[in-house]
This record gives sequence, structure tokens and C-alpha cells, in this order.
Amino acid sequence: MKKLYPDAVSALKGLLADGQTLAVGGFGLCGIPEMLIDAVAGSGATNLTVISNNAGIDGIGLGKLLDNRQVRRMIASYVGENAEFERQLLSGELEVELTPQGSLAEKLRAGGAGIPAFYTRTGVGTPIADGKETRDFGGHLYLLEHALVADVSLVKAWKADEAGNLIYRKTARNFNPMVATAGRTTVVEVEEIVPTGALDPDQIHTPGIFVHRIILNSAPLKRIEKLTTRQQ
Repeated sequence: MKKLYPDAVSALKGLLADGQTLAVGGFGLCGIPEMLIDAVAGSGATNLTVISNNAGIDGIGLGKLLDNRQVRRMIASYVGENAEFERQLLSGELEVELTPQGSLAEKLRAGGAGIPAFYTRTGVGTPIADGKETRDFGGHLYLLEHALVADVSLVKAWKADEAGNLIYRKTARNFNPMVATAGRTTVVEVEEIVPTGALDPDQIHTPGIFVHRIILNSAPLKRIEKLTTRQQ
């Protein structure tokens, strides 16, 4: 199976459609598949549900999809530094399902593992629990959370081989491993591609069986989401 594609547009060709659910890796601006997000922004696909820890910042990454009004619903952990995300949420233009960060990660992991739902104590007794089933285990209430599966997952990794085995680098190994397994089709943006067999099997974070298409971004922009300095 040929997994290497020359660019983001060709890698997403035939995959995107209005009304789809996309899962996108990253945490703020760390570990986001920026070229793939740009290709979605240029695709014209609308009415999307996007699952991601947050929507980055204004005009960068998923912020571009919000600016284009391509997103109908966000499933995320927090609004973060994105003023347009906040504005659309407060105005009612955007449907937002805020999910505790650990629960969001587990919902994606469960979706990739074929587990339809799980119980967690996180969110019990808060608005997160409204309308959800609870059950007592060992004298404690637990909340039933359902797994998440995406039509297309967009992932950022550091290195891949031609078979699609992935290695993430440092904090970019955030939501990307769970997003990679939760997609029915997974497209990956990497900084380096090596021949199959060149990676140490013990160092592989995501097996290639989960990866369908790969593009190279050999010089990604290392943006800083929020810079705080002080005088010495």
C-alpha cells in the first residue's frame, strides 16, 4: 500500500466531505499538523465536527477553520488563547462540547481500541454529568462516557518510515497517538521519512497499521503560542 503523498492537498483528496468528523492532534500550537489543517481550510468542506484539545490561536491552525466558518461543532477541553473561538461560543454560532482533558484523551483512545464507552469519576457532580448515566462502583459514583471515532484523523509526528510507523518528539506526543488510532482514515504530517525497517521497533509509538497517508513537512514553523518575558 503506497502511503507517501507529495503534499497535503493530494493526501486529503477524496477524503473530505461536508458534515464529517475530524480528529486533530496537538496541544495549543504544539504538535499540530499545520499543513494538513491548511489543506482542510482550502478544501471548502463545511459543517464539520472537530475533535481536538483546543482550537489553537486566532488565524493559525484550527483557528483558520473557525475564521472560515467551516466548523459547526467543537469537542474540546478548553477555549485557550483563541478569541474567535470564545466569541463564537458565547454568541451561540458554534456548538461546543467541553470535555475534561483526561476524559477527552481516553474517549479517543477507547475509540481507537474498539471500546464503545467507559466509566470515570471525572465530572461527577458537575455540569459535565448532565444527562449522562452514572453508576456506583465501590461506594463512588462514576460517569459513563462514550468513545470518539473520527471519519478522518489529522496527525503530526516527528519521524515516519514508509510503512507509516510513527515516532513523536517530546511534548508533541500529546493527543497525537490517540488521534492516530481513532480515525477511520488517518493522515500524518511528519518532519522526516526514512526507509521501512530503519526505525527501532522498540521506539515506535504508533504502528503503521493505523496510518493510511503520509506527507513530509521538513521545515515546520515552531510557533510559540504565548510568550511571557521579564526583565533581568
